Amino acid sequence: MQFISQRMWPIRRLSLGTRTQTRLFNNRPPYQRFNNKQKFWQTRTFWYTTGTGTVCGAIYYQSHLEDSPTGRRRFINVSSAEETQLGASAYLQTMATYRFQIVPHTSPVSQYVHKVAHRIIRAANIPGSWEIHVINSREKNAFVLPGNKIFVFSGLLSVANTEDALATVLAHEIAHVFARHSAEKLSAAKALQLLYIFVSLFVDPSAAEMGRSMATLLVELPNSRQCEQEADEIGLEFMARACYDPHQAVELWQRMQENEQMVPQLLSTHPSTAKRIENIRNMVPRALMKKEASCPPNDLTQTFFKQLGL
Repeated sequence: MQFISQRMWPIRRLSLGTRTQTRLFNNRPPYQRFNNKQKFWQTRTFWYTTGTGTVCGAIYYQSHLEDSPTGRRRFINVSSAEETQLGASAYLQTMATYRFQIVPHTSPVSQYVHKVAHRIIRAANIPGSWEIHVINSREKNAFVLPGNKIFVFSGLLSVANTEDALATVLAHEIAHVFARHSAEKLSAAKALQLLYIFVSLFVDPSAAEMGRSMATLLVELPNSRQCEQEADEIGLEFMARACYDPHQAVELWQRMQENEQMVPQLLSTHPSTAKRIENIRNMVPRALMKKEASCPPNDLTQTFFKQLGL
């Protein structure tokens, strides 16, 4: 028996060692593959930083909200001085691009455009000096830059073929400057760019690219269409104050509709022309009230019959 117990002793020792190894194995730290570290966005630091940044961003956003001329709330963190500086830079680039197509100010076409534009500016009582240029081109378009710079393509005059129709376009462009739509769009672009950088650095660059596309579709384009509609509303009031006929705005856009290329409104920076015509029709009665208040009729006989409802 002693011989057997001596022979069994290594077995018991081996059994004890196995139990020890089993206990150590069960208490080991979780196995991790090579480089399988916890992602930064899964850490507490990330969420503390994100939460603090979100609160600070919300406070900053709220403190930079202001009302547009129509009472619409919007975010603007670009000063008028910055807006003017950007406009001056864009103006130099535009003048360099069209340097051989700028119509001289002494030409009848340029003087005609100047006359209509300044009549609207005086009626709207907008301070500051304006620079107005006509570009010799078949393009049917006009645009405005921050800092009171208006450009009109001569091809537009074939559609805006009356003074009232031209006033519709110019009043619309002047309204963009008055409402500071450039500053509004630039402010939104700066905020979105900051968000893209954050997502690209701390989450996933591919997610940032997808977010950029979604933001364009869901934020930037709708905001641009809203600014265009607001410029239509303000511009209609400006042209009415200048004693132009607001009904001519509807006729102008009907002619523009005949020459336009159809683009889905969802993918456009502007409302569809059909929607635009509908909106302007709804705005005309109010604009006519502004016209009657600003432009009393010169013909007393006409006033007499109007009072009689004839």
